[in-house]
Amino acid sequence: MKLKTKSRIVVFILSFITYFTITQIGRFDWQELIVGVIISLITSVIAGDILIVIQRKFKISRIFYTILYIFRLFVEIFKANIHVAYLVIHPKLPIKPGIVKIKTGLKSDSGLTMLANSITLTPGTMTVDINKEKGELYIHWIDVKTSDVDKATELIGGRFEKIIKEIFE
Repeated sequence: MKLKTKSRIVVFILSFITYFTITQIGRFDWQELIVGVIISLITSVIAGDILIVIQRKFKISRIFYTILYIFRLFVEIFKANIHVAYLVIHPKLPIKPGIVKIKTGLKSDSGLTMLANSITLTPGTMTVDINKEKGELYIHWIDVKTSDVDKATELIGGRFEKIIKEIFE
């Protein structure tokens, strides 16, 4: 089976599951089910070849690292929420916003995108730009702890990079 066909099948399945989950909670309607299949087919035909762009060999360790990544992401989001809440509640609003540069060893588009999204999902940080050639990400940080690239890399990207590398590279 061609890679493009596999990608379209995956997009169809994910689109249909998403549609079904959103529309069919607590009730079941055949008409909406048929509309969901049609919309999922249209989505997979139009955008189906962009989900899977390279084919990797299946490794059971990727499943373990994906579960570990999800757990780590939730923990980091929780910790960042507490920190941002503290900053907002504090009477002096002790923030030091700024844009810092971090380095990454990730090379794949999927890995870089996952790292950038992980950083952005964590409250208090947002990925502003990615320089793939140099392996750099520019991050807006609500409370800059350091301007040193290596230390900022450890504090921001280091939380996720090792796990993401195991999943995508």
